[in-house]
Amino acid sequence: IPFFTQGSHQACCSIKELDVFKRAREIKVDPDKPLEGVRLAALQARKTLLVPTPRLRTGLFNKIVPPLGATKEILRICATSQGIKEYSVPVGLDGKARVDLVVVGSVAVSEKGWRIGKGEGYADMEYAMMVSMGAVQADTPVITIVHDCQVVDIAEELLGDHDLTVDYILTPTRTIKTNCKRPKPQGIIWHKVSYEMLEKIPILKSLRYREKQAGKDVTLQDERSDLANANTPAVLNEKAMAENPGLRAAMGSAQIGQHHVESDSLSPGLEGSGLITTVYVGNIPPSVRVSELKCALREFHATPLRLNWQGSQRRAFLDYKDKATAESAVSSLKGLSLGGDTLRVELAKNQRNKGQVEINSQK
Repeated sequence: IPFFTQGSHQACCSIKELDVFKRAREIKVDPDKPLEGVRLAALQARKTLLVPTPRLRTGLFNKIVPPLGATKEILRICATSQGIKEYSVPVGLDGKARVDLVVVGSVAVSEKGWRIGKGEGYADMEYAMMVSMGAVQADTPVITIVHDCQVVDIAEELLGDHDLTVDYILTPTRTIKTNCKRPKPQGIIWHKVSYEMLEKIPILKSLRYREKQAGKDVTLQDERSDLANANTPAVLNEKAMAENPGLRAAMGSAQIGQHHVESDSLSPGLEGSGLITTVYVGNIPPSVRVSELKCALREFHATPLRLNWQGSQRRAFLDYKDKATAESAVSSLKGLSLGGDTLRVELAKNQRNKGQVEINSQK
């Protein structure tokens, strides 16, 4: 996102004159350098400031929390990239964010509200994720800050249904209200999401899992070619389980049980081999049951040999056949959110946990 020194301060400061800014209590502002002045204005106005995590690798938002009695100089630091690291706390998928105003960076924008970003789609994805988690509404205003030379004609044919449009354009010399009528993204368009993107953005996995549980179509871009086989028994069984939670639970338990029937025959050799590697799962909300964790493990293809459920202590231990499998499970489960909290998933310190209970024996 281009940074312009000439007029940047004026463009950012002009946001304070907008009624949508004055009314807003919670504002999401991208971490781009040209938007630093907007982040400062939000902090000075004592508004809640949310900034997306870099490339969404560690979650969706960081909430900037200045220290008590912060001076103007400290607030200026809080508005910078360094301040975002030092004075922020993460906001998870179920963090109950209610964003009143969205401010994004742009490479180019038209007076009609068409926007072009860097081409990686992160701003569009962030907005779609906010829609999915209920953080924004259809009428939540979107603003961009650019230099006058970045306001150009853009053909509407260049826009896709996932592209975010803007309602206001602020430049060093103008405030443009676009009156854009083109609908903004209505949520994540899963058939445009690839496996690669899912791996790069862990929080997407949690969102996809949650939407799948709600019965939404979450078929990925890579999976669409498999739809030709939709009438195969395996797919029909999956569809039947999706439509029948009871059947899904029963089948899931049976499948996990099969894994453990197989693992039992290997257990004597594995017990003394030192190969088994344990994964620690912490920060489990008290409301979450072991069945929910089992379901998530199956969904993320991270079913362990054994599971030791310690719900009263808000944790569980998962046993895998070797370190590579355990590390793969940690990667798959990274960013997983259950019951409103993002789980803490990492290799256990001692790599073993005594007295494990087989997963199919849990209720």
